[in-house]
Parts: sequence; structure tokens; C-alpha cells
Amino acid sequence: MAIKQKGKSLKARGTELSDTFYQLKVLNGKELVDVKFPKFGDKIAETGHRPLKPTGVDILQINVGKMCNQTCSHCHVDAGPDRKEIMTKASMEQCLRILAATDIKTVDLTGGAPEMNPNFRWFVEECSALGKQVIDRCNLTIIRANKKYHDLPEFLARHKVQVVSSLPYFSKSRTDSQRGDGVFEDSIKALQMLNEVGYGKAGTGLELDLVFNPSGAFLPGDQASLEAEFKRQLKRKYDIVFNHLFAITNLPISRFLEYLLESGNYEDYMAELVNAYNPGTVEGLMCRNTISVGWDGYLYDCDFNQMLELKVAVDGAQHIDDFDLERLSERSIILNQHCYGCTAGAGSSCGGEIA
Repeated sequence: MAIKQKGKSLKARGTELSDTFYQLKVLNGKELVDVKFPKFGDKIAETGHRPLKPTGVDILQINVGKMCNQTCSHCHVDAGPDRKEIMTKASMEQCLRILAATDIKTVDLTGGAPEMNPNFRWFVEECSALGKQVIDRCNLTIIRANKKYHDLPEFLARHKVQVVSSLPYFSKSRTDSQRGDGVFEDSIKALQMLNEVGYGKAGTGLELDLVFNPSGAFLPGDQASLEAEFKRQLKRKYDIVFNHLFAITNLPISRFLEYLLESGNYEDYMAELVNAYNPGTVEGLMCRNTISVGWDGYLYDCDFNQMLELKVAVDGAQHIDDFDLERLSERSIILNQHCYGCTAGAGSSCGGEIA
């Protein structure tokens, strides 16, 4: 069953699932569904990783706002044009102070569409000036959305920003069904614009990666096979090249959780995640080397915990104003049932497979 496109965010529609505490109750079998699965914390304890601890903090992943020019039906952020939450320049300045004072190597900018934050370009420039590697999680269509974004490829190339872009498939029908009418055409044009300035091409140092999410209630296929097929089809049909493809599992939260419940796929999908649990993924989980920063400055173990409002378990250091790298590096990572999504099969992270 294909995911049904929604016109507004959960928050704008005022649904029960817009409440993150309610989502957690559903995931733990206390609302809407009468089925319980083994606790993820108990499952991970079998591998000797309880509590789960960080390996360090190499990446500061910053959600600079939930505003987006799209309302994708699988979005775990519940982003869209109706979301007005935007990180302030003052919070960005605090992030810069943290980056200047630490050895954190990578700044991973997410949204929404991060480029819609009015201080996006200034922030990228400042992060680059600190010698940090910057990642822009770009939805591609933003490049085509308005004239003020048309020069984004040149700007990103100038600062050697790594571009990570979602493209559900190399066909119009599957892409538009997940992300909205016209998305595929605009995405293809944006990729061509990125190629024109050197992205994805050998010897330029400009990395262009694509993200694949399944369009329904199933796990992604083999990442290497998907990458090879995407490269073949995009080159043949549109003369587009890129570096890597990241296959990411849809986690059962936010709008994807709504889809699972509405389509009657929730129980089967959760059972698939639980049954596909792979202890070999634990070493590479992104929560172990990343701190996620919310648009309001609060700190989380990962982007998914952020969307469920599960703050880091460090009393007195849960906000960028109280950032304490030593204590954060020693914290216990918050786990819940959605974590099965990152440990199923070959595993899943913001960089694709992990095992």
C-alpha cells in the first residue's frame, strides 16, 4: 500500500499523534494498539550494551528549523510550510562557540529545509571558517522553490559543503507519490544544477549523496545494489552523477507512524523490525558519536529522539547554554521502541547502512 500524501503537518491538523508522549504510548502498546513487543533496552542488553554509551562526540547535528517547502508523507520531523519553528541567530552563535571550543569535526545541518532559516548562509560561512566539515541535508526542491535559492549550488560549492539529498526513487511516479506532485521533476533539475558546479564529479572534492527511504511498510533493500541501480538509471536517463546512496529505514514515529496505523501495517512492521534486530549494528549506531541539537537549543542523543522530545540524560546539561562535552561523552543513551528501526537488518543511520 502506498503512503498517502498529507497536505498539513500533524501539528497543524491537531491529531493525537502530534503529541510526542502519545506517540511513545503507542510504541509501548499503551494506546491504539493492543500488542507489545520486547523492550528494546532488554534486547540490547543481550549484546552487553546496557547502558548504551557514546564512543565520543564527532558530529553536532543541528536542526535549524522545522519549516519546509514540502509536506512529505513519511517525514519523521513532521516538517512543512505550516511549521514556524526556526532556530534563532543567538542559538546559532552559541553553537559556534561550542564548535570553536571543541574538537567536534562535523556540523550536520537538518530541518525542515535548513536553507529556509534566514541565517543559514551566514552559519555555513562561520562553520567553514572554523575548519568544520558542513553537511547540508537538502531536499533538492528548495533549490527550485524560489529565485533566492537558485544560487544555492554555487554557494554550497564555494564552502565545500557536503550535500545529502533525499530522492525516493529514480522514477516520477514513486517519488511524487511519497513527496508530492512535481517533486521528481524539480529534484532532477536541482541535481543537474549541482552537477553543473561540480558536485558528484571526480576530482572536485564536492560530495553529493542521495538518501533512499522505502515508500511503504518494509525495510530498504541492499544499499550497494540500490546505489548501483540509481547511478545507472540517473546517468542513463538524465546524465546525473553522484557519490553515494544511503539506504535509511523509516522509523515508526510521527507521520510514518500515522501511515502505519491508518494502513493497518503497524503490527507487522514492528514485528519485522524486532525480528530483524542485528546486534552487529550496535557498534555503529549514530547516537554513539553524535549530539543532536533541536531548533530551540535542547540536546538529544539523535535526531529521532529529538522528534520524540527525549532529551539527553545529563541533568543540568540538556541545552546548548549548558553544553558540557565531558559529561555528554559519559552519558547513558536514551532508548525506546523506535530504536529497533536503527538496528534492523544492516542497520540505519543518517549515513545509511552501518553493518
